[in-house]
Formats: sequence, structure tokens, C-alpha cells
Amino acid sequence: IMPFLLCLKKKKSPVPLGRSIFQKHTPPIQQNYQALLESCLKNKCLFTDDTFPAHISSIGTGALLKKLPRNLHWKRPHALHKSPVFYAAHRKQPDLCQGLVENCWFLAALEALTFHQDILAAVVPQNQSFERKYAGIFHFRFWHFGEWIDVVVDDLLPVNEAGELLFVSSVYKNVFWGALLEKAYAKLYGSYEDLQIGQVSEALVDFTGGVNTRIKLAEALPDLWDILTRATYSRSLMGCQTHLGVRLGATKVLKNGLVAGHAYTVTGIRKVTCQYGPENLVRLRNPWGKIEWKGDWSDSSYKWELLSPKEKILLRKKKDDGEFWMSLRDFKIHFVDLVICKLTPDLMSQEDGKKWMYSLKSGRWVRGSTAGGSLGFYNGNFWMNPQYWLNVLPAEDSKKSPSTCSVVISLMQKHSTKHRNRAPHLFIGFLLYKNTIPLPFFPEQYQESNRKLPPGFFTRHQPVNKHQVFLDEREVTQDFHLEPCVYVIVPSTLEPQQESEFILRVFSRKHVLRIFNNLVDNIFLLQVNDCFFDTLKEIVDRYEGKIWEDFFTKHFEQVSNPEINAVQLQRILNNISWRNFQSFRLNFSLDSCQGILALLDLNATGTLSIQEFRVLWKRLLFYLEVFQKRDTKRSGKLDLVELHAAVQETGISLSNEVCNLMAIRYGDPDLQISFESFVCFMLRVEIMGEAFRNLTQDGKGIYLRESEVKPTPDWH
Repeated sequence: IMPFLLCLKKKKSPVPLGRSIFQKHTPPIQQNYQALLESCLKNKCLFTDDTFPAHISSIGTGALLKKLPRNLHWKRPHALHKSPVFYAAHRKQPDLCQGLVENCWFLAALEALTFHQDILAAVVPQNQSFERKYAGIFHFRFWHFGEWIDVVVDDLLPVNEAGELLFVSSVYKNVFWGALLEKAYAKLYGSYEDLQIGQVSEALVDFTGGVNTRIKLAEALPDLWDILTRATYSRSLMGCQTHLGVRLGATKVLKNGLVAGHAYTVTGIRKVTCQYGPENLVRLRNPWGKIEWKGDWSDSSYKWELLSPKEKILLRKKKDDGEFWMSLRDFKIHFVDLVICKLTPDLMSQEDGKKWMYSLKSGRWVRGSTAGGSLGFYNGNFWMNPQYWLNVLPAEDSKKSPSTCSVVISLMQKHSTKHRNRAPHLFIGFLLYKNTIPLPFFPEQYQESNRKLPPGFFTRHQPVNKHQVFLDEREVTQDFHLEPCVYVIVPSTLEPQQESEFILRVFSRKHVLRIFNNLVDNIFLLQVNDCFFDTLKEIVDRYEGKIWEDFFTKHFEQVSNPEINAVQLQRILNNISWRNFQSFRLNFSLDSCQGILALLDLNATGTLSIQEFRVLWKRLLFYLEVFQKRDTKRSGKLDLVELHAAVQETGISLSNEVCNLMAIRYGDPDLQISFESFVCFMLRVEIMGEAFRNLTQDGKGIYLRESEVKPTPDWH
């Protein structure tokens, strides 16, 4: 039984299967910064960004509007300061202050960047200024769902009547890189309003493309200091958040000086020697640029007197700049979690300095196709979720073969709208299964044939991460220590039939990651499992004998060379006495029988011979048993989910697009498939597969010359 700790409110009934249009993630607008800059310089004009205009619509439509001053203006830095500067590289200390937008999470992550100038330069290109080649245009780079993108903005910034910036500003009033970067980030996610409320982990990933590790401080292991030390020396970025607590008025400031439910940047660590022994200290910064911790090791704490004069002078800074020290013990008490964004995910492996392999796969959950939901819903459709083949390999440069390898798996969902906060996150998670098929056979039998593991695999096996957690966050990440082996990753939403695009990332020393039954790449894929023929033979042997004898005696014994046309086939099929399926009544239409005859009439005579009919007979017995097994509601019809399961049951692997198209062709208006339609469906699939195997030369495709695809005169 899978444990679930989350409760969801009852939602509206989903749209009927097959009736919805998949809402793809809206990619950001791409603009050519260099071309726009040169155009403005040539025309001697300042750039104005029509895609993110200096208008209230760019600020948003929600609660943020209530905070705005009555007289809001948009001005360029030259109108706000006589000598504006884009970025002051010589200033070592963080210099940014939060504005009216409640985006401390964004600012905490941004300030973590300032301690790594090379990483910052990748996000904030440094060859920009308000003097040389100035045209009122700037650009910034963000990692956005798997790729680095360039976001262009003009330098019109919202200010009040006094000319003060409303949002992010700098301690140094002539520095504007923070305000412009915030504007670019707001453009990326729809508006300034869309930056309200978030997690520092999101921004850290957007600035680095790294992978997050989240540590619940209340449950932290004794080696927390070692983890912080390794994170610091491996150039990882760190942020943290306080408990929500009880808000004291509008400022939310607690008596101890911390802000409730607030994000902070971890700016450093230090082990100091006191008169009573060593003490581990953590340095933090409030993105507000003011309001600090008042407890032990704060600016005014008596604890500083316990240090040597040299250490005291080196570490203690008596100014209200938002930065302060606190003990590791207090840090664990007053903060909820610690987020470590690793540029190379070697932190937990204790193999510092060695780069890991990184793989990324894009996928999606589609209603009625690959949105199977979690095991916790017991709907039998979990196997329909996308499945990924992960082969964890021992590192070649290891001095000795390790018993386990560190692997980090990250699942990130994409929002389907332009605006970050208008589409709530789904509860997402993933299960990791260790494959039990011998390693030499697994790649050939499953990965290369691109077949998903069948439903039975997931009922017979327990996942590696038995305590699966579903979070309504953008990203779910988990660290593993795995034996070198083949595994299967199954990402899913908590509830079935929920749609979203996602990306799956894997970090390890050495691995191979591929997808089963890829939605995007497979135009058509058909593989017939060996068990198909074994099962078919078993069913025919079980039921054929006496039934076939009676049937043959009734219809063919008196005919020397029996041939069956479409009308006769309809009458025969609808009047067969199915001894083992007494409650089943067939209703083949003449059109269906004509289609069946066209598929099986190998000699093009317009009739079926006794041999051709016997082929059909065997298929009917097999299809009927599969159909009844998957018709769980006993409605006499299969919906799209049941159809996918039935096709899987036959041992045939079919890409989701093809399966859906066939359902549209053979199903009723509600995409319900009768047994008669299922027979026509499966016969066509088998014939297509057989034709493919006969025509392909390399097993990957069919290649035709131009003359072979030209229409003939009798095409219609």
C-alpha cells in the first residue's frame, strides 16, 4: 500500500476522455538582442518593448495593484540618476533590497549568485552599460525548463512620484542591474504579480540549471555541518526559509528579529573557537536589506566577547544591512528547510570535484493516454504513465567497485499558461523500480523494442522509494544510493487523467537514460510479444476443439470448396454459439464484415476460404477473452484507458498517438469501443505490423522512392 500524506479537495469531474485538447506549455517570446540593439543605434532611438510594455498590464491584475502609489510613472535610469551604473563589480557585499513585490524567494536566490561572479555573469551579461552603445535595451539569461533562453527588456522602470523604484532596488541608488533583471524575470513569467510567492529553490534552478537538494532541518542528520561545508567548497548556492509562525501585523517580524515565512540567503559558514570550545556559525542575509536576528551571535550579542580579538574584528559587522550570524543550533530551530542548489550534483557522494553525468528527457501526461495517476488510486492504469529506462553504471575511474552509486532524480512540471501563478501546480511524484529481468536481456527485450513494462510488473514489484511523496510544487527531487543495475522511473500525477508537460532529469557518475514508448518521437511503433502467440495458442487449444467441430459441421461439411462472402460472414459471426461466453451477444455490421474480409482476403477474391476463416476464428477467440478481461464495467465497450490496457494485454506495443487515432476511427462519438470495433481495430494493427516487418530493411522505418508514392489513376 502506498502511503499518501496529502489530502486534496474534491475537484470537478474531468472532461470525458478524448474530448480535451492538450494544453502545451507556452514558450517565452524570443527576441534577438543584438539585432534590436543595432537597429536602435542605427536609428538613434531608445528601445521600447511592445511585448512587455510600460503599462499596468505588465505589473499584473491582483493584490499587487493595491500596493501601488496613485501616481505611478515609468522612467529610464538616466531620468532617475545623473550617472546610472548597470553593475558595480568592485562591490563585494550584496546590495539589493526588496520592493513592493513579495518575492523574497527570488531575491534570496539572486543574492546567492552575487558570491559567484562567473555564474552571475552567465545570467547577467556584463558587457552592458548606460554609456557605451546605450539604446535603452538590456538582456538576461535564464534556465527555463531545460534550455537557456535570452530575455530582452527595455529600461523603463516603475517609480513613484518621488522617482523611487517600486520594486527591487540597490543600496547604491545609481546601480540598476537588479531592477532590470527583476523586470526580465517578470517578463519571463507573465508579470510582476506572477513573482509574488514562490520558493527559493525555483529561482536557484532558473539561475543555474542546477539540481536542488532540500533538507528538513528538524530532521537533519548529525552531519549537517559537513554538508554545509561541502556545499560551500563545491560552490553550491544555498537558501532557506523560516517557519510561517504567527504574523505580527503587516511586517510579519518576530520578537527574535526573524521574519515569519520568509526566504533568506545563506552567505557563509565559519567554525570559531570560543573560550568554552568550538562553535559552528552560519551567516544569513535578509533580502529586505535590513531587519536582523537578535539572538546569540547577532550584531549586538555578548557572544562575540568569547572570541579572540582577531576573529571578532574579522567576522562582526555592526550595521543594519540585513546580514547576520547565528549558531548552527539556532539555525536548525528557527528555519524550516535548507535548499542547496548544486552546480554539479556531487555534494552527497563525498566525491568532491568530480563531475557527474546529466540527462534530461521531456514528456507529458495526456488524459486517456499517458495520465495514469499514482498507484494510490488503485485504478489499474499506473502502467500507462511514461516509463524511463535507467541503467546505473559503476564509474570507470573508481579505484574499487562501489556497492552503491549516488543518483539524483528530478521531476519538474511545466505550467501551461504564460502566467506563472495562474495555473496551480499539480501534485506530482515518481516511483523508481529495480528491474528483475537479467541485465544482458533487459536492453534488448524492453528498451530497444521501446515496450513499456506491463501492468503486472507493477503489481508484483515494490518500488525502491516505497514512501512516495507527492508535492504541489514545480519540482520534486530525490537522492538515491543505488546498486549498479537497470531501473525504471515512472513519473506521475497524484490523480489520474491530469495533464501537464514535464521534464525528467537524472544526475549520476555514469548512467544511460531512455524512454519507453516515447510520445513525441514515435510516429508508429508496433512490436508483437512472444507471449502473444503463447497466449493465443493456449486460448485456442482451450476452446477451439468441440466448438470448431460443431461449427464446421453446421456451415462447411456439405460444401466441397467453401468460400464466405461479407453477407455470409456477418450471418455466421452474429449467430455463433460461444459456449464459454454465454452472455456475450455479437452484432457485427455489414460494413465491419466487409472491412474484415478486405484485411484477410489474401487472394483478392472477395471471399474468405476455410483457411482464412480459421485465422479469423483464432483471433476472435483471443480478442474476446482480452476484451472481457479489460471491460471492467461490463458495459460491452472499452473506453480509451481500457483500450490501451487491452492492447497492452495482447502483447502489442502501440504508440499513444496511433492508439488514439485508431480509437477515433473505430470508436463511437464518445470514443467507446465495442467488441466488433475492437476486432477491426486489432486486425488492422496486426496487418500494419506485418506489412511493416515485411517491408522494412533496418527495422526502424520504411523508405520509398518518389515513384512509389505517386498516386495511381485508380486512387480514390
